[in-house]
Amino acid sequence: MSVIANVAVLPQEQAPLRIETLKLPDPGPHQVLLRLFASGVCHSQLHQMHRDRENPVVLGHEATGIVMATGSEVSHVKEGDHAFVTWVPRDIAARGRLPVIATLETEAGLAVSENVYTWADHTLADEQYVVKVAEDVRTDVTAIIGCAVMTGAGAVLNTAGVRAGESVAIFGVGGVGLSAVVAARMRGANPIIAVDLDDTKLEFAKRFGATHGINAGREDPVEAIHALTAREGAYTIFQQPASGADYTFDCIGIKKTMEQVVPACRGGHFGHAHGGTAVLVGVPMTTMELQALDLLLHEKRFVGSIGGSCVPDRDFPTFIEWFEQGELDLDAMVTERYKLDEINLATDALEAGRISGRAILDYRG
Repeated sequence: MSVIANVAVLPQEQAPLRIETLKLPDPGPHQVLLRLFASGVCHSQLHQMHRDRENPVVLGHEATGIVMATGSEVSHVKEGDHAFVTWVPRDIAARGRLPVIATLETEAGLAVSENVYTWADHTLADEQYVVKVAEDVRTDVTAIIGCAVMTGAGAVLNTAGVRAGESVAIFGVGGVGLSAVVAARMRGANPIIAVDLDDTKLEFAKRFGATHGINAGREDPVEAIHALTAREGAYTIFQQPASGADYTFDCIGIKKTMEQVVPACRGGHFGHAHGGTAVLVGVPMTTMELQALDLLLHEKRFVGSIGGSCVPDRDFPTFIEWFEQGELDLDAMVTERYKLDEINLATDALEAGRISGRAILDYRG
């Protein structure tokens, strides 16, 4: 079954996205053809838009849709099922097959994607990137579970394993950072410190569970975090009062924040108490300098978290449950909606910092 799709295509040259009307081929043996309901607009896509490329590119990696057709080897979804489209394989360890990256023949030649493309009203995806969901689950705001929620919440749950009573600081409270705030609250973390440059975003983060907000444009966030996390009766290797967050999360990935999250962590004390853990969540586009002596003497850890260390088949049901219970307020988190032909408006607003939570492309109606 082939369909005509409207797809946002990024030309090989540096130019705005353009909407092309293209014929999608029949699904291959391991592919799923979907009509999409909605797609998230992720900040990491801006990195792809700005870098040099050898081909046209098709973008978007979080969506909801309905299955229109499946390949002969696909068994976990069928025609008429609702599903998420995500960029992380749904359970590659259990399936044992490497997914195939999507490509699409456009007017300017073969376009490539990073795993999937969802800035389109229809998509053809490898089955590894398609996760079945119950038909009574909302199909608009839940689109961002496939990246923003998974990445932020998963970093707290899976990568860090935050426990009740532990302190957390989250740098950058857009869609990913807000999802990390929610997960920290669900785990019983305290305090939950939001760090950003925008007072409105910091206030907004408190709606999701942040207990404190630090405007890094007005005060040193490292010093402010240490002031909020002093531990009575605990000391560092230098016999100084211990302070700093048990876990810090960089949901931005720029040089400055990457170099702040480790110093903002709690210092350790020989084998008596390990230091804190800094988690890199945002996609870095630059190198950074790490103070190795601080890492060594205070037994701190600096780790990466790709896609929140999530297994979609395992983790998405948890996020849906949070949403349905009112714990994960996706209606509040999705602050802007656009149509597909407004995609350049959406990416411009995202780059200018005018989107406080997460934007979606709404293909319904």
